[in-house]
Amino acid sequence: MSQRLFCVMFVALVVTQTSSPSVAQRRGGRGGGEQSLSEPFRGVTAGGKIEPDLFRIESTGVSTQPVVDAANALLKKLSDEQALRTMFPVDDIEWRSWDNRHFYRRRGVGFDEMTPDQRELAFGLLKASLSAEGLKKSQDIMKLNGTLAELADNYEEYGEWLYWITIMGDPSSTKPWGWQIDGHHLIINYFVLGDQVVMSPVFTGSEPVHATSGKFKGTIVMQGEQDTGLAFMRSLDAAQQKQAVLSEVKSGNNALAQAYRDNINLDYAGLKCDSLTPAQKKGLLATVREFVGVMDDGHAAVKMAEVEQHLDRTWFAWVGDTQDDSVFYYRIHSPVLLIEFDHERRVAPFRSGEPSRDHIHAVLRTPNGNDYGKDLLRQHLEQHHK
Repeated sequence: MSQRLFCVMFVALVVTQTSSPSVAQRRGGRGGGEQSLSEPFRGVTAGGKIEPDLFRIESTGVSTQPVVDAANALLKKLSDEQALRTMFPVDDIEWRSWDNRHFYRRRGVGFDEMTPDQRELAFGLLKASLSAEGLKKSQDIMKLNGTLAELADNYEEYGEWLYWITIMGDPSSTKPWGWQIDGHHLIINYFVLGDQVVMSPVFTGSEPVHATSGKFKGTIVMQGEQDTGLAFMRSLDAAQQKQAVLSEVKSGNNALAQAYRDNINLDYAGLKCDSLTPAQKKGLLATVREFVGVMDDGHAAVKMAEVEQHLDRTWFAWVGDTQDDSVFYYRIHSPVLLIEFDHERRVAPFRSGEPSRDHIHAVLRTPNGNDYGKDLLRQHLEQHHK
């Protein structure tokens, strides 16, 4: 452990023992699901029970050293006061303390307070961890939050720079650690152990999804996730579609695995994908890659191989219609992957009673106890810290 991290953790421990705030107090709770943070982490389950032995500590052959170096470069540039707000133990509840909603009081160092050099290094951490597409998508979501501020004339709740970085643990090539970015429509949890990476939960989205005016005119996001999902649904024959459809009516918001749903029980539903044709399997994997491909290319390939191993145990579910302009929800669910895509009701700059293609939420999780890399962390602690 670095001397600076030790000092930061010691000061944080003293502050915690002195003030002893509840989780809800520390997060500035506004009701909602914050109380779920007091529940021990279990993970997303089907049938209410964790399936064991799905994940193991092993070498991937894909170096994480660039991510370690980028995190250390950012930490070195922070002031001691900023580092105190940014650094947490690797098993801290801070991992689970994220929320897409804009009123949430976030922790860490914000892009809005960073110097230009610090901001460049923060983006350097994202660049080292994500693919080129993933970095661009993240930056475009941030820009569209700036567009929302323009449209709503509300620069206190929305804005390009209202995103925060936290780092859990001491960035290391051998010991467990990770980082998180937390803000409106962009949350990434990135756990590292050796050369293994678990990037989940990930929450992406936007409102609007396309800037047609203003500073970021032309910026557009979430179209690949939308279009590949619709194309896959249309590739199914009539009998398969009938199995996949949970409801032909899409009248509200359908996403289930968002903030504070770490322990959700979600049974498999819809179409089991063991009978797909080779072309249909290719279409399903193309849809999955729209989400997994946010990771750097090497670790995305590792995750995609894991997904393919469980392809015959993967389920696809659909809500809504399949026309060119339809609003819809879909879910891809296997023992090692949960994806949700949802057209949501408008919230800002105006509210709507019906879902819109201009407000999208999407979630990626690792079921069966390995969100935030927690199953790998458990195994590491059992092996090295009995």
